[in-house]
Amino acid sequence: MAIDLSMDLVNVAPQAKPPVCRIMDYGKFRYEQQKKEKEARKNQKIVDLKEVWFRSNIEENDYQTKLRNVVKFLKEGDKVKCSVRYRGREIAHAAIGQRILDRLSKEVAELCSVERVPKLEGRSMIMILAPKITT
Repeated sequence: MAIDLSMDLVNVAPQAKPPVCRIMDYGKFRYEQQKKEKEARKNQKIVDLKEVWFRSNIEENDYQTKLRNVVKFLKEGDKVKCSVRYRGREIAHAAIGQRILDRLSKEVAELCSVERVPKLEGRSMIMILAPKITT
């Protein structure tokens, strides 16, 4: 039948009992599948992880600059990894870095949710912020 119609006999479900076959133009089918996949890739949003470094003795104007960067990244739909780096004996005062990250999370609370709470890892304290999904 497929030869008479100058079409292809395509095995659609080979694992089924009995196997299911269809008569179709396989080239046209492949072309349409590729078009659908290309359209799906075009519409998907790739979420990047941006990183913003803070220091435990950061000045207010530097903090505001980094805060603006965090807000910009969140509005673009990217996740933000906020880190406080400790050098030398600063690690003894880890609570200062904790306060910086807590303040940051409160100031951007309407834009994001805290995906990972501030946690000390080695010589840095890390917090991850994820943008809120807008519908």
